[in-house]
Amino acid sequence: MNHRTSDTLPPVTLDDVRGAQKMLSGVARVTAMEGSRHLTQLVGAPVHLKCENLQRTGSFKLRGAYVRIAGLLPEERAAGVVAASAGNHAQGVALASSLLGVRSTVFMPRSAPLPKISATRDYGAEVRLHGQVVDETLAAAQEYAAETGAVFIHPFDHPDIIAGQGTVGLEILEQCPEVRTVVVGIGGGGLAAGIAMAVKSLRPDVRIVGVQAAGAAAYPPSLAAGRPVAVEHPATMADGIKVGRPGDVPFRIIGELVDEVRTVTEDELAAALLLCLERAKLVVEPAGASPVAALLSDPGAFEGPVVAVLSGGNVDPVLLQRVLRHGMAAQGRYLAVRLRLTDRPGALASLLGALSVVDANVLDVSHVRTDPRLGLTEAEVELHLETKGREHCAEVGEALRAAGYTVIG
Repeated sequence: MNHRTSDTLPPVTLDDVRGAQKMLSGVARVTAMEGSRHLTQLVGAPVHLKCENLQRTGSFKLRGAYVRIAGLLPEERAAGVVAASAGNHAQGVALASSLLGVRSTVFMPRSAPLPKISATRDYGAEVRLHGQVVDETLAAAQEYAAETGAVFIHPFDHPDIIAGQGTVGLEILEQCPEVRTVVVGIGGGGLAAGIAMAVKSLRPDVRIVGVQAAGAAAYPPSLAAGRPVAVEHPATMADGIKVGRPGDVPFRIIGELVDEVRTVTEDELAAALLLCLERAKLVVEPAGASPVAALLSDPGAFEGPVVAVLSGGNVDPVLLQRVLRHGMAAQGRYLAVRLRLTDRPGALASLLGALSVVDANVLDVSHVRTDPRLGLTEAEVELHLETKGREHCAEVGEALRAAGYTVIG
């Protein structure tokens, strides 16, 4: 089974997705659908969030992995399974294998976040660290499969995987039958293809919009060329959709059923992640926040009711800290200023007092006295401030100038 090419694999049908839904009963959660008042006001129509970040293992990946492994022949199960992943697929395969009593080996890049490595082991997989990027890890996993006879579980390029992910689409129609637009992130394309198959089969009037990170957007050129085209050196913090080449099986489905593929910037991803955390009280990884980023970037382009699929919440705490800070900076909630003042006792205290009057929170202060560019009685201060937004940034600048300070950067 695992040696067949995508051209010889059967197509994915609505019956396959319905069969996957029955198979996943009691295994995968029917995840919540939450309304978003802020996004509803922004878009001008109801917006709902499909919370796959609250799925077991923290993402939708369990659905497809379980259906794929459950469909193996007895002799294939006996040989075990192998996968390659930086995080979400690894955890999905590990848990699915444990639930089905199948031995699993998961190759992960050495750069994978420690929490994801630990979680994959805790779900029961043998984890092998290999390579620095997923392509190297993937090659190692495929070599292991060839040597041992283990079945390679592809993260997106197989009908069973797509059928499992398509159960998200069935749940969307059950939870929001009036939906007019579904927005979903795209990496290799398994989730978008499954949702599109399920939704379009029952509601062809519903618009399906895919979203990719601009630095890893393989689908727009591939759709234009009519075949999968690889993007060299994909770059984005959204590792869940950081895929250089579309899968052959999902590409055919997306080409037929997805109405539009949009791209979003890193700043838009950061702002979306911050919004999910602050307004929806949901921890979402950058890939999972990509549909929200699309809504933020062009809110008037989506007919409501809209369902945005939050595909996962497995974000490394170190990355989360960096992304949140970047998102706050993009919203004008951080301000860095440099200014010169007279080098005398109490000068810095007076400056900080002027900032306290306008309620600017000082995060960091750098005080330089020895730069040759400075006059004998001058000092330069660089301040990093937390503000309340762009209007507050302007207010801080005006207050500093009114107090006699010259802002130089």
